[in-house]
Amino acid sequence: MNGPTHTPESAAPGRKLHALDNLRAAMMWLGIVLHVSVIYMSRPSPLPWHDDLSTSVADLLVAVIHAFRMPLFFILAGFFVSALVQHRGLAGMVRNRLRRLGLPFVVFWPPLLAVSALLGLLFLHRMAHGTWGVDRSLLPHGPNVPKGPPTMHLWFLWMLLWLAVFTPVVWAAARALPGGVQKALGRFAAWLGGSALGVVALTLPLAWIGAHYDHGIVTPSGSFLPPLAEWLHNGLFYGFGLCLYTQRRDLMVRYARHWPVLAGLGLVCFLITAFLSEVLAQPEASAFALVLVTGAFTEILAEPVSATRHLQFWMALAYNAASWLWSFALIGLFLRHVGQPRAWLAYLADSSYWVYLVHLPLTIGFGALLYGVPIPVLAKMALNVLATTALCLASYHLCVRFTAVSQWLNGRRHTRKSFGDSVHAT
Repeated sequence: MNGPTHTPESAAPGRKLHALDNLRAAMMWLGIVLHVSVIYMSRPSPLPWHDDLSTSVADLLVAVIHAFRMPLFFILAGFFVSALVQHRGLAGMVRNRLRRLGLPFVVFWPPLLAVSALLGLLFLHRMAHGTWGVDRSLLPHGPNVPKGPPTMHLWFLWMLLWLAVFTPVVWAAARALPGGVQKALGRFAAWLGGSALGVVALTLPLAWIGAHYDHGIVTPSGSFLPPLAEWLHNGLFYGFGLCLYTQRRDLMVRYARHWPVLAGLGLVCFLITAFLSEVLAQPEASAFALVLVTGAFTEILAEPVSATRHLQFWMALAYNAASWLWSFALIGLFLRHVGQPRAWLAYLADSSYWVYLVHLPLTIGFGALLYGVPIPVLAKMALNVLATTALCLASYHLCVRFTAVSQWLNGRRHTRKSFGDSVHAT
């Protein structure tokens, strides 16, 4: 394919950082849409509280956003960790990650857990009795309920913190290899991220892991001790991000040039996932579909559970292929079109970390307020998203942007412009 002569590589390096920073911010902001949609799913929800109305639109939003949001988060996290190592060294990178990830987790997790638990109990009381109240007996029980306090949506910070802490070990081991081996590994990383067979190779281990999960999709447990499958699943995306920084000159040009093709191929894989999901939900069709895929007549008749496992493998293969392809496409899209510095994009990027931290209890609270309100379900979703967004932005502007909290979360503290400064700027 012949792309335009202007590529992100010909632009200033700062343009790439703007693009990827904006992309990371967009993924953080999408958390509002994701966690609002979970409340209105028609399929079984991963959370105990849900609205009295549901819609398949919410199911679609959750499935699509989940396909690329966290994989892309971990890819970008690995990319920026690698950049930090290049500029500050391994010790400087670890200090930075402890300050930017570890400290916010320690400070924000306890109050967010308390507020989210209280609002969740109020929501459950509304569902059970139609009134406001707190009743701990309404909490779900069973083997699938995590034991101990959950990390909630902050599980990403928790896992990423440990991945960053252990990165120096992997980094030192890689640097200890002979130069020829290091170059060969670099070429291998470029092949993985820049070819069709490479994407298949990246997807196969994720499919093997996903085959052990319902519908082939790895979902976070929210535990302080996540299962090995979660470390392997998310660690692969993070590890690729580490390599992407070293191969950025080649791979980023490809992603920016071919992002529409990558997005289209990702859509095809996602549609295959949707088809297999419908088949998996109908046991009588599962055996027939597996025959079409594998021809395993004897195994189907003898071990129906194994047949389901096979379908989950193929579903995980298609879903994770979509994750890789959409992640590459979004990187290319933002490099091509969202790399120019703009004031409103910078504002949203600066506010995104704060929004990521505080948005979850707001979506629960507004969900509880809207429970039973006689309006269409899509209107409820829109109101919840808008109200959560407005309150997040207001709290950021009033409590964070011009305070030491901004210095802590974003590395800089903004100054308020006086009226005289604004007139002079004009």
